[in-house]
Amino acid sequence: MSISKTSLNRRSFLKVSALAGGGLFLSVGWLTGCKPGSKEAALGMPEEWFRINGFIQIGDNGLVTIMSPNPEGGQNIKTGMPMIVAEELDADWSKVLVEQAPLDTDNFTRQFIGGSQAIRIGWNVLRQAGATARQLLVNAAAQTWDVPANEITTESGYVFHTASKKKAHFGEMASLAATLPLPENVQLKDKKDYKIIGTARKNVDAKKIVTGKPLFGVDYKKEGMLYAMIIHPPAHGLKLKSFDASEATGMPGIKDIFQIKSHQDDYERTFFDTTSFTDTVAIVGNSTWEVMNAKKTVKVEWEEFSTYEESRDWNGRKEKRTIPAGLESESDQQRKMTDAAKKARTLRKDGNPEAAFANAAKVIERTFYGPFMAHNCMEPMNFFAHVQGDKVACAGPLQKPELTEQALSSRLGIPIENIHIDMTRLGGGYGRRSYAHWLIEAAVISQKVNAPIKLMYTREDDMTGGIYRPMYQATYRAALDKDNNLIGFHVNSGGLVEPPSHPNRFPAGAIDNYLAEEWIVSSNITVGSFRAPRSNFIAAAEQSFLDEVAETMRKDPIDFRLELLQKAKQNPVGENNDYDPDRYAGVLKLVKDKSNWGQVPAGISRGVSAYFCHNSYAAQVVDLKIENGRVKVEKVVQALDCGLVINPDAAKNLSEGCVVDGIGTAMFGELKFEKGQPDRSNFDRYRMIRMAEAPKEIETYFVENGEDPTGLGEPGYPPVFAALANALYRATGKRLYRQPFVHQLSN
Repeated sequence: MSISKTSLNRRSFLKVSALAGGGLFLSVGWLTGCKPGSKEAALGMPEEWFRINGFIQIGDNGLVTIMSPNPEGGQNIKTGMPMIVAEELDADWSKVLVEQAPLDTDNFTRQFIGGSQAIRIGWNVLRQAGATARQLLVNAAAQTWDVPANEITTESGYVFHTASKKKAHFGEMASLAATLPLPENVQLKDKKDYKIIGTARKNVDAKKIVTGKPLFGVDYKKEGMLYAMIIHPPAHGLKLKSFDASEATGMPGIKDIFQIKSHQDDYERTFFDTTSFTDTVAIVGNSTWEVMNAKKTVKVEWEEFSTYEESRDWNGRKEKRTIPAGLESESDQQRKMTDAAKKARTLRKDGNPEAAFANAAKVIERTFYGPFMAHNCMEPMNFFAHVQGDKVACAGPLQKPELTEQALSSRLGIPIENIHIDMTRLGGGYGRRSYAHWLIEAAVISQKVNAPIKLMYTREDDMTGGIYRPMYQATYRAALDKDNNLIGFHVNSGGLVEPPSHPNRFPAGAIDNYLAEEWIVSSNITVGSFRAPRSNFIAAAEQSFLDEVAETMRKDPIDFRLELLQKAKQNPVGENNDYDPDRYAGVLKLVKDKSNWGQVPAGISRGVSAYFCHNSYAAQVVDLKIENGRVKVEKVVQALDCGLVINPDAAKNLSEGCVVDGIGTAMFGELKFEKGQPDRSNFDRYRMIRMAEAPKEIETYFVENGEDPTGLGEPGYPPVFAALANALYRATGKRLYRQPFVHQLSN
């Protein structure tokens, strides 16, 4: 059992309310202090409660309510985070209610989805929150029963004094506990004593989801609400010139049609303020159907924009970014990437890679390509907004509410403290909902019409409106000596508008002569985070290339990787290697064992891959066969090291989702541009994986090493691309260097 000092003062850590009949309200500062927020009813509680970023409510009936601060996008964080609090509280999980907290920038930090970091960053704070509440209840029981506090124990929502055989549920001690001083130190449980963490717990929203309860942004409605849609340019590189809405204005249910500007020209954008089209046409009416019909009749004239600069603040690093003019096409983009690769800058250099390649007996060189890709969340972009004077109320699905709120405040000229954002469940995110300019659009429209509005994107609006996975390219080279030893390694990678480079990841640190270079190509096509950003491409390229190198060296693919990791452990090269060789090797050894690596079933082709990202490790083995020209993935075995697993069922489901999503994206995901216009705008042409194409079987194993928990929503996604590619090579004899794989397999 560890001792944890309560780092927050009583005022910032506790907010006590005198409940009807008694009760304790313990508010948890989400990495910061806290202060009262809005009020909300809770089951079994008085109607008025302060709601903040993370908190515990204990009623006189023993019921516990835990608020979940982060947006829920299917990663099951709304169940996982409260489980951590409930564990240290010693609560009875069957008597715990979980509610989604609204955005509260005064009290929360990092209240968003991204980077698979929520559990990792919140781990100690959430534990301390539960443990502090538990200690207050223990102290209250000791005072009530006039016994030493060290004789009081807790379990399943009760306090006990064994010697006197006294017992009380938490609610009976809550009122007194609320008046006691905050303990300077609290005892955190030993992991071996966990009863909630590490056990399977059902999604707290599961019943609401399967019974169709209104949890998602598209479900959100308010009395008197109007509906809005926008018209944006059909191609990147164009801007609005003029529009004629004379026909649409007189159509049934249409209230207004006007031009809006989501960001002012002099606005200094922050990390997630990417917006493809700042000038659009808004149509407002009584219903979605009426607005859609009116939208078809609006005549819009577009024109090409000139090259311009935009100011950016990248977490304190200021820069000017040039947005080039022109209507871009794939052939031009490919040429620019090839030219840029010749002018790459060095990111890391170990040893003398130039000499290694000059003296090599054999050099293997391969270039890998990754296309633009759309996120294609099942729930199209939408948001509710109601601007009333200097007050703003919003609701909907978004991943980075705190950062979006800052942009909204700047655009409307309304103080942040006057903006309230309720977060609904996300119908898919994957990075797309990080760039919530549609929330700003909704608020600007509401401000103009002086009414509550619901902005809805069509699928076509979403898919053609920008924020794509970048287009990538990476060239790998390996130098072998006359004895087939690997003596040099070189990676040159870049993209539009972002490079996929991770120069300090494996195999850096395992090769004496190593060179990593990167480059970028400017573009007016807006790109952004896509599940496991950058890793989703570079892992596929790297792990496919390592497979080919292993084959050339006549080594088993897993044994080859393990040899490199052993070198990185025993005699590491460089000082900036950002992975743990033992943990990396651990997932490879586990997947090798669980897949029966050396015993491939008849008729099956097998491939392996492993990768480290988001502080976690993943390895996968894909078994497949090709029947009548179609790829059939029979089985995937995966091993993951994300430290302590909070909820095994949820972790398994999330990891299986990574596999299915990764296979579908690798096989089919693609978006091309011709004169600035994307060639796909809906699912009739943008190919997604189908149920019959998903693996027939997925086995998931977790390394049990007792480490503190790390990320899980993304680490299992990147390596499956290469595991699939390596298995397809063994089935077809064809190495795959360009995504999506479906095109190469059909040639």
